Amino acid sequence: MTGDKPSHIENIRLTVGAGTDRGLRRELNEDSFTTASPLFAVADGMGGHEAGEVASRICVETMTEYVRRHELGAAELQQLIADADRRIRAAAGSRAGTTVTGAALVEERGVPYWLVFNVGDSRTYRLNQGMLEQISVDHSEVQELLEAGRITAQEALVHPRRHVVTRALGTGDDSEPDFWMLPVEAGDRMLICSDGLTSEVSDEHIHAILSSTVRPQDAVQALIQAALCSGGRDNITAIVVDAADVAQDAAQAATAPRTEDEETDTLPRLEPGGSGPAGQQGQI
Repeated sequence: MTGDKPSHIENIRLTVGAGTDRGLRRELNEDSFTTASPLFAVADGMGGHEAGEVASRICVETMTEYVRRHELGAAELQQLIADADRRIRAAAGSRAGTTVTGAALVEERGVPYWLVFNVGDSRTYRLNQGMLEQISVDHSEVQELLEAGRITAQEALVHPRRHVVTRALGTGDDSEPDFWMLPVEAGDRMLICSDGLTSEVSDEHIHAILSSTVRPQDAVQALIQAALCSGGRDNITAIVVDAADVAQDAAQAATAPRTEDEETDTLPRLEPGGSGPAGQQGQI
């Protein structure tokens, strides 16, 4: 950043929770994820015999290696997804593939945005002002049937081909990602997850958990537990990212009434940036 262009992205504090579970039916966990701030992504591997695990791992490793050394924007992310696609095809010979979805915190013209991306049927949601919205759009046969009006949303939940994806990295003819740009708002809660969660837990139940659970890591654990209780037929992975405005928090803290015992420093202590191991919550 140049000196005459102040960065507002530095005012955004992120608190992150993440976790993954093999589920109750699968022998292997073919999901992978990264919380290498400012990028948060989930990849759901396909192919079996460990091939899906390799594909999803290559995908998130490609992303993580890049964001640890470079700034990220829309053009860079598109190239990064293309690089992951090529690396998977080279390693697995089109025998394996992976979905990938997620959100990156980026800045455009001084404004912080969520850059949401998707290939396949893993999903990214945003909870904002009490409303849960699915941002990503599934690349699946069932989604195409829904858009054509040939089945209802209720029928889609039990359709026999509901797990057939029409886009993936590493395999097939179409690996083109979709992108969405959303201005970051204080109080945003992003959920990034594999279909092992959404195929077991309704959007209404997800909404209830995200709305009633304060800490992101607790929300992740509750979501995974809900999927396990519903059958856990697939691998389950979830990332929850909360966004807070540091400047807004400071203003509210400065004007809030204080008690005699209250410390003068009312701002939460910030931890160093970076990604933590699965199952741990951290502030960025």
